[in-house]
Amino acid sequence: MSKNLILDKLQGVKVRFDDIRKMISDPDIVSDMKRYIKLNREYKNLEPIISAYKSYKNIVINIQSSKELLAEDDDWEIKEMAKEEIYSLTEEKTKLEDKIKILLLPKDPEDSKNAIVEIRAGTGGDEASIFVGDLFRMYSKFCETRAWEINISRNTEGTAGGYKEIVFEVLGNNVYGILKYESGVHRVQRIPETETQGRVHTSAVSVAVLPQADDFDIVIKSEDIRKDTYCSSGPGGQSVNTTYSAIRLTHIPTGLVVTCQDEKSQIRNLARAKKELKTRLYNLEYQKYLDEIGLKRKTMISSGDRSAKIRTYNYPQGRMTDHRIKLTMYNLQSIIDGNIIEIIEKLQIAENAERLKDSGIN
Repeated sequence: MSKNLILDKLQGVKVRFDDIRKMISDPDIVSDMKRYIKLNREYKNLEPIISAYKSYKNIVINIQSSKELLAEDDDWEIKEMAKEEIYSLTEEKTKLEDKIKILLLPKDPEDSKNAIVEIRAGTGGDEASIFVGDLFRMYSKFCETRAWEINISRNTEGTAGGYKEIVFEVLGNNVYGILKYESGVHRVQRIPETETQGRVHTSAVSVAVLPQADDFDIVIKSEDIRKDTYCSSGPGGQSVNTTYSAIRLTHIPTGLVVTCQDEKSQIRNLARAKKELKTRLYNLEYQKYLDEIGLKRKTMISSGDRSAKIRTYNYPQGRMTDHRIKLTMYNLQSIIDGNIIEIIEKLQIAENAERLKDSGIN
């Protein structure tokens, strides 16, 4: 891609950036909270591009100045300095162009949102439930490294440890844009503690990551919701099974049901349940978008096909394999301890390469 084309694209982005800056100061737009939040989010997403644009423009100007100096000046030493300057700036320009190409790719507007994560035991019985617990710990450790907050909405404990299912929200910066790569079936191969003959068993766990709906993304009519209260079960102290703090919400038009029982307070459980219901309704529409782009891109990580096997954790060999990009790593314990950022970054690189190919920016 030539420098002129890049500058043309960046200048177009700069015009949009300046327009948004004016709009978010407009009292009429500030009073329209839904539109204001949308524009403010777009403004923040454009800031890195504008920063790159300023750097790129300066480099282009400096290269041109050095070329003019090289052509016009007769001093041998100045000519050599100009050549070195052109070489150095051209290298810097090439690197910045690669970065800009990625920045210019359209962003999924959901990426900046918080997320709701579901982990459910599949095939494998007790061993699958134990692995749900292992994955929850892995994500908890990962979230700690990024200063993200985790709030459990509900869980059902496994008979031999772990969980049959656990649902939790993750709050922080760009949570969904990072965790969305975890959606799919995670397979574990290891020798269960109950196995007496040393045979390796294979179990499966499904992970679903949903972008959490903002308050202004969707409006639910109160008459469309049926609310039921019941006694909580599981950990929670003396109030468990004695107070009706657990909440079940049913969305009558769609039949969607969500529950929340992790808090002792009925009010807090209700707030969490409403938030999850909004997210699930919002994702019914968002899923159409995922299905559409999932058909176009082989490495579309966040496609709606949650039955797809994405990763295998092989304990006897200390090996992790991500099947989407044929990535194999032999630091399994480190990964289970929450060090998954390298996997996610490689998935992002693979996805961006496909998106660049499809976009024609290359």
